[in-house]
Amino acid sequence: METSDLLERCYPGRRAELKRDIFRKALKLFNEQGIEATTIDMIRAECDTSVGAIYHHFGNKEGLVAALYFTALDDQARLRDSYMADAATTRAGVHALVYSYVDWVDSQPEWARFQYHARFAVTKGPFKDELATRNKARNKQLMEWLFDSARRAEMGDIPAELILSLIIGQADSYCRAWLSGRVKGSPKAYREMLAEAAWRSVAATETQ
Repeated sequence: METSDLLERCYPGRRAELKRDIFRKALKLFNEQGIEATTIDMIRAECDTSVGAIYHHFGNKEGLVAALYFTALDDQARLRDSYMADAATTRAGVHALVYSYVDWVDSQPEWARFQYHARFAVTKGPFKDELATRNKARNKQLMEWLFDSARRAEMGDIPAELILSLIIGQADSYCRAWLSGRVKGSPKAYREMLAEAAWRSVAATETQ
């Protein structure tokens, strides 16, 4: 899955062509120059369009950063939900969460890199309330799955706020190291080990 495929999947059709082009060029500049250093005029020059066109679609640079961030989260969640739909057991569900996370980062490294860099700016910026609302809607089914009473019994006595960190934390740490070049092996090559480590982190002793 290339960047263009992700954008065409999220914003299909000819009418969204300019929006996709702005996204594509902005993503490249944000990753190469940094979010703070990149200006709307730099993006305009890359897109060969007007500043007004960019403001029309996104309002300002913060709006463009947030829109890119939301697009990444939505695409990541789409893959997650498709993997989770096939999970027949709690263990399989935990594995599916890790597989989808690792596979998305592996297939979309530029989006994942941006996502990590933009997280603080969006969570602390003017779009933080919209992010919270979107996250709640996006993760509604996941939360229901995680906190099903039978499933919670299989996971042991773990604080609710800690579960996702235990499941995704090790994969997230390795993916960050891979994206920064600190390690060479693709995260996908270690998906089985990362998934099983996640299961051991949350499973009640008798279910391991």
